[in-house]
Amino acid sequence: MKEIFDQLSADCSRLTTKLYSTSFSYGIYFLGKELRQPIHAIYGFVRLADEIVDSFHHYDKKFLLAKFKEDTFEAINLGISLNPILNSFQEVVNQYQIDMELIVLFLRSMEMDLFTQKYTPELYNDYILGSAEVVGLMCLKVFTHGSDVGYEQLKPYAMKLGSAFQKVNFLRDVKADHQTLSRNYFPNVNLAVFCDNQKRKIEEEIETEFAMALTGIKLLPTASRNGVYLSYIYYKKLFAKIKRLSAEKIMTERIRISNTHKVGLMFDSIIRNKLNVI
Repeated sequence: MKEIFDQLSADCSRLTTKLYSTSFSYGIYFLGKELRQPIHAIYGFVRLADEIVDSFHHYDKKFLLAKFKEDTFEAINLGISLNPILNSFQEVVNQYQIDMELIVLFLRSMEMDLFTQKYTPELYNDYILGSAEVVGLMCLKVFTHGSDVGYEQLKPYAMKLGSAFQKVNFLRDVKADHQTLSRNYFPNVNLAVFCDNQKRKIEEEIETEFAMALTGIKLLPTASRNGVYLSYIYYKKLFAKIKRLSAEKIMTERIRISNTHKVGLMFDSIIRNKLNVI
């Protein structure tokens, strides 16, 4: 009867995605049906780790993350976990042969969030690699159904998309990161005097990465292209909204796209994809 527990695990990952991210939920819905559960599983795993370091302020985060890390590797090795999120994740890791190094790099980035530190350009790149780029690569393993040729061809584009998403998140969350979590990911930037010139340089990096990522999205298999393109469009719109505001403004409020607007973007992306005009 393990099938019932596996279904419960899959449902937990899907519900986690739905509760934490309407934008990614919409994107996953427009993936091919066979891809949805694996991507929910990856998101659920990533979300759980992120919650430990971002939200559990009155608990021993270092202990919790270390335990989560231990439980993750145990689940993958045993092929089962009593934690439904990890049980769902290990199934995907084992089925699609996701490289363990990707998981190690991701968890290492989460560990970086446990400590207040000054980010050098090297640490900044390391953090983005582990927190975002490798997550894109985990998803790419699913999208290419384990094909080494397809994976290697699309790998640099997936990494750029993950990086662009993360940097947009940094700008969107800069107020909370700085004021609530005492974090500043941007190297050589003092957020106490964050200015438009510094913001513009970050935006130029993002623009370049988005352009490269779009090239890769067009090369994705049909089953994954719609959903990934929808997420791309959502982040581009969020980015455009951030660009219109001053550095001072984004330090005082969190920028978001309304759910109504997200639905509009969803239908627009579907039409563009069908017309092959992405």
